[in-house]
Amino acid sequence: MERQGFIASLMAGGCAGMCVDLTLFPLDTIKTRLQSQQGFYKAGGFKGIYAGVPSAAVGSFPNAAAFFVTYDCIKSLLGAGGAHAAPHVAPATHMLAASMGEVVACLIRVPTEVVKQRTQASPTSTTYRILLATVKEEGVRGLYRGYGSTVLREIPFSLVQFPLWEYLKTLWSYRQGHTLHSWQAAVCGAFAGAVAAFVTTPLDVAKTRIMLAKVGSTTASGNIPLVLLEVWRSRGLAGLFAGSVPRVTFISAGGFIFLGAYEKVRRTLL
Repeated sequence: MERQGFIASLMAGGCAGMCVDLTLFPLDTIKTRLQSQQGFYKAGGFKGIYAGVPSAAVGSFPNAAAFFVTYDCIKSLLGAGGAHAAPHVAPATHMLAASMGEVVACLIRVPTEVVKQRTQASPTSTTYRILLATVKEEGVRGLYRGYGSTVLREIPFSLVQFPLWEYLKTLWSYRQGHTLHSWQAAVCGAFAGAVAAFVTTPLDVAKTRIMLAKVGSTTASGNIPLVLLEVWRSRGLAGLFAGSVPRVTFISAGGFIFLGAYEKVRRTLL
């Protein structure tokens, strides 16, 4: 990837991340509280829906920037989108690029997510207090609790979202005979995000439970199949898809803003 392309991906990804995380933060808070073990109202209900927003604000730019730099670098290395790119290879390339992007981005995303979600589920506390308490009780490793479950949630999500997004853009572009406008890429992003969000909701429930669990508990160990089994036994199918409506709404709207803003900023810079 050329230097100009690298900077464009860095800035476009970072700006897109900031836009979506701060705009849709209340929906994310509601989703987290619906998925928490203590229940929606005990976790704060509709009160303090901006609890944890400092953590999201700090982490959103570098997190999204890291994802898109990795995503575009892998695509560039493998030749996806080039004039000689093979159409049948493109979906596999997009899957690999998105997966690698998530692995890298989660190094930044998970600590901010841990602090953010614990603050969302304890609205009487502050982001700074939650951060200090986490490091004091669990050390730096505590900030990465749920890293494995987050990656295992994000990779399947990206395996659905990004190839579908790229496919929809290609199909729409082919049918209208020219490159899509930014708003059209945003519409494709909204649809792809909604599909991926619903399919991966059970993994998101498991990730939330692991991050919010008490230190030393079985859930805190991070065993995803056991957590999902526990949720299934206690709350059934409804428990596995708890928070699916705000999650799909959040990610569909987020896909529109995130991928639309990314396309717009990147094209402007290039």
